[in-house]
Amino acid sequence: MYKIVRKKVLNPTVTQMEILAPLVAKKAKPGQFIILRTDEDGERIPLTVAGTDPEEGTVKIIFQVVGGTTEKLNHMNQGDSLQDFVGPLGRPTETEGIKKVCIVGGGVGCAIAMPVAQEFHRLGADVTSIIGFRSKDLLILEDEFRACSNKLVVMSDDGSYGRHGNVTVPLKEMLEAGEKFDLIITIGPLIMMKFVTLTAKPFGVPVTVSMNPIMIDGTGMCGGCRLTLIKDGKPVTKFACVDGPDFNGYEVDFDEAMSRSRMYFGFERKSHESICNLYKQEAR
Repeated sequence: MYKIVRKKVLNPTVTQMEILAPLVAKKAKPGQFIILRTDEDGERIPLTVAGTDPEEGTVKIIFQVVGGTTEKLNHMNQGDSLQDFVGPLGRPTETEGIKKVCIVGGGVGCAIAMPVAQEFHRLGADVTSIIGFRSKDLLILEDEFRACSNKLVVMSDDGSYGRHGNVTVPLKEMLEAGEKFDLIITIGPLIMMKFVTLTAKPFGVPVTVSMNPIMIDGTGMCGGCRLTLIKDGKPVTKFACVDGPDFNGYEVDFDEAMSRSRMYFGFERKSHESICNLYKQEAR
């Protein structure tokens, strides 16, 4: 059993927890993820490691309440314990040789981007971070990004906080002004990562995308995170969980990935509603 040491609500739909898991805390690196189960009957879900404290033996996870399991997880509190917490899984984000990096995060994807930005900062790289949210109410981790970034730009779709617009606006401005990055790393909704990649392409800057939004099982057995890459004009099949989650953005078939990811929206909604109704009945 894995004890919840701390719980913090970041916004109305996003929660942060720190889990006592010493072995995972000792080994996990930015970009990797864990698989957890809330209880014996729970489903397995992948969540990216949002930070570790090896001395305390804790692992930080940040999740958005979208389905039944995340709803159930969100009802757990400090002192409760998870049934399973397995990891680290996946390949760590590559950092070698990168001296100047731009981190572009969107929504809850910023929880994945944050430890990557922190690691580059720790290694002495020049870090520019661009983070975007639909509105001020959904803003998370601004202080954490500011602490590890040489430059931080905050965007909101509705203009309620920071600059008005999406994350590609300042990225394009920087590139057109002659800003040179060794690498752009983007993490967030698939549509956002697609357009960050398209924005960077005319300037020839390498782009790494994190494909964890399409992960389900986390081991490659379910096939749900099957991904098509285009290499030398030919399609190549990879799995986000075992071959990634990081990939060359210019090789990813985003349209296929977005089409396949929409297959699960109805199931997630139904599962979420089922768990919500269960808690409402228990509260009566």
